[in-house]
Amino acid sequence: MDAAMVIDLGRESLWVAVLVAAPLLGTALAVGLAVGILQAATSIQEMTLSFIPKLGVMIIALIIFGSWQVSIMVDFFQRIFERIPTLFI
Repeated sequence: MDAAMVIDLGRESLWVAVLVAAPLLGTALAVGLAVGILQAATSIQEMTLSFIPKLGVMIIALIIFGSWQVSIMVDFFQRIFERIPTLFI
């Protein structure tokens, strides 16, 4: 296993991590921003008002994007397992 293969594997694993995390982080960011603007406009500073909507929307996003995330991870691990025989040659 040479350095180019290790760098390629690291690059690919970081890209998979970004793809899997992006839907959940994006929805949490959007809801947090909307709730933050609402709290600033109404001067309500309750901590649960930002946590509960984010949690609910992230659960919905996980339901929507969960199968896609699992398929991305399964494809990645299949490619890794296919590379195992060529690692020590």
